[in-house]
Amino acid sequence: MTENKEHTFEEDLTQLENIVSQLEKGDVPLEEALQAFEKGVALSRSLQKTLQDAEQSLAKIVDEQGETNDFKPAG
Repeated sequence: MTENKEHTFEEDLTQLENIVSQLEKGDVPLEEALQAFEKGVALSRSLQKTLQDAEQSLAKIVDEQGETNDFKPAG
C-alpha cells in the first residue's frame, strides 16, 4: 500500500512541532538530528508557502460580476 504524500496543514504543523520537541530534548544521535532538522526546514517552508497562499486568497474578493479584485478595507 502506498503512503499518501498529501498532508493537511495541521498534520504538517504537528509533525514540525514534534521534530522541534525531539531536537530540543537533545538526546537524538547526530545523524538522526540532522535528518530531522532537514525535514523540519522543508516542513517549515511548505507551511510558510501555504500561509502565504492563503493570505493572498483572503486578500482578494469577488465582485458581483465574478471578477476578482484586491481587498480594500473600508475606512
